[in-house]
Amino acid sequence: MRPSNKDNQPQIKKQCYFCSNKISTVDYKDTQTLRRFMSPHSKILAHNRTGTCPKHQRMVTKALKQARHMALLPFVAA
Repeated sequence: MRPSNKDNQPQIKKQCYFCSNKISTVDYKDTQTLRRFMSPHSKILAHNRTGTCPKHQRMVTKALKQARHMALLPFVAA
């Protein structure tokens, strides 16, 4: 049994978005998908917030940084 949260409900482990949808690579040009892994302030969210596995989290981080460099995504939100 997993530890419970404040509402006394068992925690549910999030599944990796890329593993569950059988996506092998993360494309930096797919900005809509990459925005799922950013906070409203354009910060990269941690894997425990998004549920991505370590392999895909590294790919997401690399793709986000590449998209920022290519000016497809902002570095900071105003």
